[in-house]
Amino acid sequence: MSILNVENVSHGFGGRKILEEVSFRLLKGEHVGLVGANGEGKTTFLDIITGKLMPDKGKVEWSNRVTVGYLDQHSVLSKGKTIRDVLKEAFQGMFDLEAEIMTLYDRMGSASEEEMTKLLDDVGEIQSILEHNGFYMLDAKIEEVANGLGLGEIGLDKDVTDLSGGQRTKVLLTKLLLQSPTILILDEPTNFLDAEHIEWLKRYLINYENAFILVSHDVPFLNDVINVIYHVENASLTRYTGNYEQFVQLAETRKQQELKAYDKQQKEVDRLEDFIARNKARISTTGRAKSRQKQLDRMELIEKPKEKIKPTFKFREARAPGKVIFEAKDIVLGYDEPLTSPLNLTLERGQKIAIRGVNGLGKSTLLKTLLGYIQPISGVVELGDYLYPGYFEQESSRRNEKTALEEVWDEYPSMANAEVRGALARCGLTSEHISSKMMVLSGGENAKVRLCKLMLKDVNWLVLDEPTNHLDVEAKEELKKAIINYRGTVVLVSHEPDFYEDWVTDVWNLEEWTTKIV
Repeated sequence: MSILNVENVSHGFGGRKILEEVSFRLLKGEHVGLVGANGEGKTTFLDIITGKLMPDKGKVEWSNRVTVGYLDQHSVLSKGKTIRDVLKEAFQGMFDLEAEIMTLYDRMGSASEEEMTKLLDDVGEIQSILEHNGFYMLDAKIEEVANGLGLGEIGLDKDVTDLSGGQRTKVLLTKLLLQSPTILILDEPTNFLDAEHIEWLKRYLINYENAFILVSHDVPFLNDVINVIYHVENASLTRYTGNYEQFVQLAETRKQQELKAYDKQQKEVDRLEDFIARNKARISTTGRAKSRQKQLDRMELIEKPKEKIKPTFKFREARAPGKVIFEAKDIVLGYDEPLTSPLNLTLERGQKIAIRGVNGLGKSTLLKTLLGYIQPISGVVELGDYLYPGYFEQESSRRNEKTALEEVWDEYPSMANAEVRGALARCGLTSEHISSKMMVLSGGENAKVRLCKLMLKDVNWLVLDEPTNHLDVEAKEELKKAIINYRGTVVLVSHEPDFYEDWVTDVWNLEEWTTKIV
């Protein structure tokens, strides 16, 4: 049974086609992965089916009585509420029913015998609904899902305004799962989750009885939880049955078939055009030439499969630094309160370190402390000689009104327009992306612009805070290759062991140093 039908939907932005005549269907209980390169239109498609964006043409039809829960890349939370307050909103309907019971009890004080019978029936019916939906065990359910995604470590009574962007996303994801909608729509849910919480979410989604649509560039995660793939490429949408690995094989086979069909047709077109050119002027053969021309005119030409722009990443290397990059002596991380016990850390030239640990323990704080952007609560960081660090920050401003071109050019004003455009193009961005404002670019396109800025700088110490968030599979592979080929020193924060395990020289686990209960 189809619970969502999308028919011949098209949408564009400026002169750029994002989706053209795409169709889609979602069946009850299907677990769908929506995949495609950065900027191909995945988030646009989700915005259209959820009604946040009107398509230029086509129709979107949901079946009756479905509930839809949507976690997008840029969800926000209201100020002045605790985490627990927000999570309880998932059950607002049941709290409204409880309030209705209290109103019915108030009315019983002045009710006649006949009215009393009716009121008692109403109370009984509502209580039955509440019991069936586990209303009287809500606190336990909230704690179970909150702990599964790591909110228990933060504290459910903490004000949401005090949370990082990643923690706020966790709260919204937890609320969404508690709502248990008929259709769950998740846009990059693993970006701000740690390995153990990704594992919990994976088990949850595998056992999820309802349908979901998932956008993710985490291939192992996708492989385990989905059974259908929809591929967005060149403004079209193609359905494949199976997991991501099976999709890659089927898509490559399909591409080769399309290329073979195109080449075969081109040879036939060339043959016909050659015959027409040689015979149309001769009286004895002009009839056959006209016949071939009609045959050529009736032919439905196959479009050559478009080659996707592939990014190429390379970090520029500054002069070699001293042997010691930094030496941290008895540093305690934190802002208002300590996050760790005293740490003694040394990083030497050429080392490549990955930092792991659940969210909220201070991974980003550690990077900023080592770079000297913030001071430790106690202790000291001594930096080595001749350091030229390059820092990729995890979160960027969503209100940046500069174009991608301006974002890079403002930092490197001596570069020519063509040089800036060339640098952005090498990072996998099209001319449309380059002239678009940063605030309207997808998360992956935004990250590529920021990586471009970093790659134009001479550095001997790369400090990367979750650089793979939002990057598509090909971009991640290219970034990994660039870091492996980079001869300088690297400190990386990442929640993806698959990205770093085969090239780092050591892993620092913040969970071993924290003063928090993990």
